Amino acid sequence: MSNDNARQHPLLLTWDPSPGADHIEVQIHPRRRGGSEPPLSPPSPGRRHSPPLNPTTTDERDHNFSLFKRWFPWLVPSFVVANIAIFIITMYINDCPKHSFPPSSCFASFFGRFSFQPLKENPLFGPSSATLGKMGALEVDKVVDKHQAWRLLSCIWLHGGVVHLLANMLSLVFIGIRLEQEFGFVRIGFLYLISGFGGSLLSALFIQSGISVGASGALFGLLGGMLSELLINWTIYANKFAALLTLIVIVVINLAVGILPHMDNFAHIGGFISGFLLGFVFLIRPQFKWVSQRNSRPVYAEHLVKYKHKPYQYVLWVISFILLLAGLITGLVLLLRGVNLNDHCSWCHYLSCVPTSKWSCKAEQLYCETTQMGNQLNITCLSNGISELFPLSDTGSSKAQRLCYGLCST
Repeated sequence: MSNDNARQHPLLLTWDPSPGADHIEVQIHPRRRGGSEPPLSPPSPGRRHSPPLNPTTTDERDHNFSLFKRWFPWLVPSFVVANIAIFIITMYINDCPKHSFPPSSCFASFFGRFSFQPLKENPLFGPSSATLGKMGALEVDKVVDKHQAWRLLSCIWLHGGVVHLLANMLSLVFIGIRLEQEFGFVRIGFLYLISGFGGSLLSALFIQSGISVGASGALFGLLGGMLSELLINWTIYANKFAALLTLIVIVVINLAVGILPHMDNFAHIGGFISGFLLGFVFLIRPQFKWVSQRNSRPVYAEHLVKYKHKPYQYVLWVISFILLLAGLITGLVLLLRGVNLNDHCSWCHYLSCVPTSKWSCKAEQLYCETTQMGNQLNITCLSNGISELFPLSDTGSSKAQRLCYGLCST
């Protein structure tokens, strides 16, 4: 199986939700399918504001503004370190010189067993599809037939190459650290993992060939959480309309990039929807006045705020929790029963790739014929007729697959 057929999850964004930011800044960074692309960078919704119960001085307003706790970010950096460590382990197991013929075909062969697959096979400077499969990449047939549902989570820790890894990790740092500072490691950790699971689940329901790796579904979940956090905590933000408009534009651009070939836009959409619903559940803020009165001198009874949250916040919390739980359970049941949602939606495949005169959305199929000749195996690529002899004792099924790809790519 070619790594070109490995699906990936793409472009990511970042915004600055830090206090005191009176401007909106948009940064664009490049993004999973053997390719890499992080989202763009979301805007800061501006300084949180709320008139104090007895507004008097600027100092008092600043005091009210600082009532929300700030957290020290350690989980997101830990995620980055874990992703890098897993990629190094994957390259060690890949051992291109041992599993490729000839060994000199490996790119950057001076790295030894850490050298990359030939660029024709994997242009992202990474391992083979077979190695990613052994490490836990999302393969729908193994999830359905061999009940390996754990691959829905393990795939978000794997990357197709150095380019893919760097793009996603930079996006995770820009987005994740600011969110962890605002909401803490528990909520952001669950938001990241559940969004990644949701992205993998929707991807597996629509794209059931090839393999899938990458953290882009989880990263789009963080982006969706930013949007819902702005909506559910609407009353405590300044510059909210400008922030909302900018964030929506960024989301649309990133999802639009996903319709290019070799992108798994279903993972982006699934991660974004999961994160959007989770934001209403995990990122809800109490009313500013409620927080202020708990941390300031006693006030008159008529100024007291009785409820921690506004009524619309409770409504959004309940609706989002029900929709999220129902969606994840239903999707998992359908997947384990082997359902392909393309059979029930004839146009949905256009959400992940739109064919044009410049590219095709059909994955290239490579076929080889093998013939045993004594202690050697003759492999012939049926598309171009090129054949080679290889030692039979050193040609397992996964290596034969890689050799077939190499012959057909010549």
